[in-house]
Amino acid sequence: MDLSLKTESFSQDRRDWLGSQHGTDAPVSVTLDVSKFTQGTHYPDGYIKSGIPLGKVTATGLYGPYDDAASDGRQTLVGFLFTAQDVNARGVASTKAVGSMLIHCFVRESKLPVPVDAAGKADVAGRIIFV
Repeated sequence: MDLSLKTESFSQDRRDWLGSQHGTDAPVSVTLDVSKFTQGTHYPDGYIKSGIPLGKVTATGLYGPYDDAASDGRQTLVGFLFTAQDVNARGVASTKAVGSMLIHCFVRESKLPVPVDAAGKADVAGRIIFV
């Protein structure tokens, strides 16, 4: 048993991409496939950013970043990551991370960490409103 003192730092989660609190009371639990994310784009500071658009990998049921050019299921936008997720827990890179996803909300498009194309917007039309 290791009883030595350990220090862990946390950063403030940016949620300015949310257009309102609507939908934030009912996020869906998801497991992220960290190998599908690009470090420089999605988690340059060790955290997958809040507001990343997500798609579901058909073969595994795990979630990765929405990509209209993908052919593994992620070409369909299903929601947005609600809270930033640490992918380097205790200095070890994770292969999976559990997070929460919003599937019904208002989104400030200009504040998203990555853009969403017209096809992605069509995927969530009626559930997610872009303002």
